[in-house]
Amino acid sequence: MTAPQPDDLWPDVRPEAARRLMAAAVTSFAERGYHATTTRDIATAAGMSPAALYVHFPAKSAVLFAISRSGHERMLAMVERVVADDPDPVVTMRTLVERFVAWHAKRHVVARVVQHELAALPPQEYEVVADLRRRTEQHVRDVITAGVSLRQFEVPDVRTAARAVLGLGIDVARWYTPTTRPAPTELGRQYADLVLRMLGHHDRTD
Repeated sequence: MTAPQPDDLWPDVRPEAARRLMAAAVTSFAERGYHATTTRDIATAAGMSPAALYVHFPAKSAVLFAISRSGHERMLAMVERVVADDPDPVVTMRTLVERFVAWHAKRHVVARVVQHELAALPPQEYEVVADLRRRTEQHVRDVITAGVSLRQFEVPDVRTAARAVLGLGIDVARWYTPTTRPAPTELGRQYADLVLRMLGHHDRTD
C-alpha cells in the first residue's frame, strides 16, 4: 500500500510531526482498520515514541477526526468551486463527478479512511463530519433540482439521486488500487457519463 505524503495531503497542518502522524495513521487504519490499530502502531510508523503522539493528539480518535474532517472539508470545497464555476447543471454535474471520482481513486488510501471509518468517531466529532457531508449532498441535490427544472434531468427522487451520485464516487476508494485501470482522470470521465445517463440526460447531439 502506497503511503500518503503528509506535505501533499495536509500542507496547512502544523507542526510537521502532526502531519507525519496523520499519514502514518491513514496507512495503519486502511490496512488494519481503526479498532485494530493502536497508538503505538501509529507512532512507530511515524518514527516516534507512543508518548509523542499525545503531544499532538489527545487520543487515537482525535487523529481519525483530523483526517476525516480534512477529507470532508476538501470534498465540500471542491464541490462548492465546481458549482460556482458554471450555471449549466449538466456541465456542473459532469465536472463534479469527474473530480470527485478522480480524487477518490488517486487518494484511495486516504479516502478509504475518510469515508469508511465514520462509525468510529465519537458522537460530537461525528456530527461535525456529518454536517460537512450534508452540506456536500445539498449542493449535489441543488444541481440535480436545477437540471430537473430545466428538463435536463429526469429522476423520481432528487435526494436518492444525489446520494447515488456521491455513493458511486465514494465506493471507488474501496476497490481502487495503484494498478487499477483506467487511470483516475479517465475513470472520472467514464463515471460522469454513467451518472448523466442515470439522471436521465440525453445528449441532444446523439
